[in-house]
Amino acid sequence: MSTKKAGPGFKIKVQNIVAFTVLGKPISLDEMLQKVDNTEWQPEQFPGLVLKINNPRASALIFSQGKVVCTGTKSLEDLEKAMKKIVSAIRKAGISMPNKYSTKVENIVASTKLDGEISLENIALKLENSEYEPEQFPGLVYRISEPRVAFLLFRSGRVICAGAQNEEDIHRALERLVENLGKVGIRVKPADI
Repeated sequence: MSTKKAGPGFKIKVQNIVAFTVLGKPISLDEMLQKVDNTEWQPEQFPGLVLKINNPRASALIFSQGKVVCTGTKSLEDLEKAMKKIVSAIRKAGISMPNKYSTKVENIVASTKLDGEISLENIALKLENSEYEPEQFPGLVYRISEPRVAFLLFRSGRVICAGAQNEEDIHRALERLVENLGKVGIRVKPADI
């Protein structure tokens, strides 16, 4: 779990990456369940088979049409390693898979921190596209369209960014957050983590 500088001095920590690949071949989930460890499949509840891997720590949803969704990695390097292990596990079940496949990042969730406590009520009153209902959820939800992400802001200054497809999107989104808050008179700066 690495911490990297982002935006105007922010340090971000990637918490989770969700990505998928389409292998283009059918996958026998029965074969997977019988021949591969750490698998679980309950087709009456959900059509995908769950495969858990330990190093790097990740989970995969494998569908019979050949789509694989991987979640839980914290870096693009770990995502690549996890996908290789997932495809290798499918091959271990005796199912022929292509040597080349592309992985598409669907969502990166990252966190950072603002310096000090922030007034969520003040932000909710002044900032368009924000939602704050403290009786239902303790954080404020703020969405921006470019890049298309959602922020969760907490009174403590903790910020979670979800929906980015690469780390550059996270950096640009944080810059936009600071800029948009500044436009309504709310000054924030990164915390020294």
